[in-house]
Amino acid sequence: MMRVMSVVGARPQFVKCVLVSKELKKRGIEETLVHTGQHYDYEMSGQFFNDLDIPKPVHNLYVRSEHPGEQIALMIDRLETVMMDELPDIVLVYGDTNSTLAAALIASKLGIPVAHVEAGCRSYDKKMPEEVNRVIVDYIADLHFCPTLTTLHNLFEENIYNTHLTGDVMKDMVDLYRPIFECKPKICVDPYVMLTIHRPSNTDSEARMDGIMDSLGNLSTQIIFPAHPRTIKMLMKWGNVIPSNVQVVDPLSYIEMLGAMNYAEHVITDSGGIQKEAYLLRIPCTTIRDTTEWPETLQDGWNVISEPKDLVHNVMRKKPTVYVGNQFGSGNASTLIVDLLEEWYGTDRTIN
Repeated sequence: MMRVMSVVGARPQFVKCVLVSKELKKRGIEETLVHTGQHYDYEMSGQFFNDLDIPKPVHNLYVRSEHPGEQIALMIDRLETVMMDELPDIVLVYGDTNSTLAAALIASKLGIPVAHVEAGCRSYDKKMPEEVNRVIVDYIADLHFCPTLTTLHNLFEENIYNTHLTGDVMKDMVDLYRPIFECKPKICVDPYVMLTIHRPSNTDSEARMDGIMDSLGNLSTQIIFPAHPRTIKMLMKWGNVIPSNVQVVDPLSYIEMLGAMNYAEHVITDSGGIQKEAYLLRIPCTTIRDTTEWPETLQDGWNVISEPKDLVHNVMRKKPTVYVGNQFGSGNASTLIVDLLEEWYGTDRTIN
């Protein structure tokens, strides 16, 4: 029987692994779940394992560093020991985090094949650490599970093979949990806008954070802001004034966040995952970035890339009326991914 090692470390990965892990278990495939510790506080880590019924990790590496180089080095060092002890048939990685990069690097050095869920995403902005991570991992990986036609095309253009169009596991999750999150969260009073900000390109610039807060203060609606711990730290460092219409709340669970977005008039974010979730929920989104790895969300105006100074104009735009709903698959990505893993296991598995 195939032995799979799944490596996760950050909030988006906890969500993405849920249904794949359940499908592996359903088919009797042995999975060793490894948590690098990249997100290690309860709100960013433990809460998701509890709320989404994710199996407790077999290994927790407790990497605590905030410095990228040191963090990746510690992950590689600790993952090497775990992989040499476990000797999985394949290592499954998700998305574009430092945990994903570290796992792919050391697996390849140990001669263990790598499968990449959410392969082929490109923002073409190498100033984003995530962009560098995802490009390197795609060149390392032996199997590529692409969420959209765009991501599949990106890999063809880069002459990367063993690519498969599976759809997006996040689409599976939204479909599964929709009956639960359609209950409106208590924190929300109509009308309101949902806000998330956490990327260093925004938080590490005092001027940029000032511009964001100034623009938020010019919106007439209430803004619900589940604040990432690092964002709070940077707001305190810069001394940015949070406008009175912005309600700062603790980080929300996955289901709470979907519910809050589902009833929002608009979403403002710099997160890749939130852009996509807003699109899946048919909620207009404004993204405070220069580029996006999810160009599908820009179609028909559901998502708009914005500078801080243009926030008010973009948030007040008319809600789109046209929606192409199948760009992220049919809601069976997890099943297709495990199908492909089983097919791979039954064939010649020589690394290319």
